[in-house]
Amino acid sequence: MIRKIAISVLATLSLVAIALAADVPEPDGYRTDQYRAPVPATLQGARVLTTSDAEAIWRARSAVFVDVLPHIPKPPNLPANTVWRDRPHRNIPGSLWLPDTGYGALAAATETYFRNGLSRATHDDLAKQLVIYCQANCWMSWNAAKRAMTLGYRNVAWFPDGTDGWEQANLPLEDAQPAPP
Repeated sequence: MIRKIAISVLATLSLVAIALAADVPEPDGYRTDQYRAPVPATLQGARVLTTSDAEAIWRARSAVFVDVLPHIPKPPNLPANTVWRDRPHRNIPGSLWLPDTGYGALAAATETYFRNGLSRATHDDLAKQLVIYCQANCWMSWNAAKRAMTLGYRNVAWFPDGTDGWEQANLPLEDAQPAPP
């Protein structure tokens, strides 16, 4: 009974999210603020994936999955003897984590990191399918997918539900580390 109620609540929330997304227009450029907000239902030039779509692609191993959620840095002004432990980050198994690459404006070094990460992961194949994600209602994945297309990638899929949708579907997540520069 509790499971049926939970499924009903999730279905209702999904419908609300879809309705909100339908009301969010695609900006001409990149989103540069309020990254955790309702996202559009579309991304011109990219395929938009449901969790079921993403799972099928993942099981077929037919794409490079790219997580762009930011990495929480060590605060710069911690007292000298303070122990800092990175927050664990979990993503879709086999994903490439390119943190901080979904902001609307990127520093030159971050843009190079993104470009080089995609290049290595696709072996310079601009037709290789990319599935770009972060969390639900996160503009960073939308920005990064759009940016991948501007770099010439022709088979870009955007997974707007990201790890939130993946986890809600009881699909596996694994601990992740940022890709090396």
